[in-house]
Amino acid sequence: MVADRLGSPSPSEPPSFPVQLQAAGAFRPPSAADAPKDAYGDAVRFGEQLMTDTANHAPQYVGNGLVCSNCHLDAGRKAGAAPLWAAFVNFPAFRAKNGEINTFQKRVQDCFLYSLNGTPPPLGSRELIAIESYAAFMSRGLPSGMSPPGRGFPEIDAPEQAPDDRRGAMVYGQKCSACHGPDGAGQKIAGGPAYPPLWGARSYNWGAGMARIDKAAAFIRANMPQGNEGSLTVQEAWDVAHYIDGKTRPQDPRFTSSAKATRTLYQDTPFSRYGTVVGGVSLGDPSNTPQSGLVR
Repeated sequence: MVADRLGSPSPSEPPSFPVQLQAAGAFRPPSAADAPKDAYGDAVRFGEQLMTDTANHAPQYVGNGLVCSNCHLDAGRKAGAAPLWAAFVNFPAFRAKNGEINTFQKRVQDCFLYSLNGTPPPLGSRELIAIESYAAFMSRGLPSGMSPPGRGFPEIDAPEQAPDDRRGAMVYGQKCSACHGPDGAGQKIAGGPAYPPLWGARSYNWGAGMARIDKAAAFIRANMPQGNEGSLTVQEAWDVAHYIDGKTRPQDPRFTSSAKATRTLYQDTPFSRYGTVVGGVSLGDPSNTPQSGLVR
């Protein structure tokens, strides 16, 4: 890859998130360390641990090499990176993805199913109660039913040109591979998770939000590379998201009889490459697609 030929340095620990990287005007959530010294506070602190070290604290529910805070940056605190405090005050809510009114716990279950390619913890489980308690504690002071600044990912403009794999591969090689690896498999530092896999058997599956090019582009534009956020152009963000989401990854858990049928039911959007042929590979075909929900 380009980065390797240029002699990019080995990845270091991901940076912390100082106040100046938070979106302007965004809510400042309290720290889990400030939660009460009681059972509720213990649940809050356990929720934070689940966010940053998911597989170690909930191994039976995680099926890949990601942790919650790979998408919800800074343990779910960072504005513009799907912060939990901004989501919590907007649930229960209707979700088009499953056509139901979802509670906050149900929404977290879907993160385990799709983004972590695992098994959702049962409603009312210790793990879901802890994550909910953590989100609720951080959201104290926010009005219910309103989307505060910093919720989700910042909107991204449409690209000037249609996203392109060739350009995306160049961006990936120059700006991403030093951390996520030239093969997209991620990298570990000192034996612990550091940079998540972006494709392959240990990445998010085809049902995850990040498997949609528009969502991935918005996240990348606002939050990557860590420590140099916003340095990619809009076009570069779209191109590299298109490239990443044109790679093999675990099966959509909603798979029916074929990739074509599953696309028709669940992936019928120009922002999904599921069910299409990329580089001679039919994405989502069971013959070349890792199963969903595999234990690490």
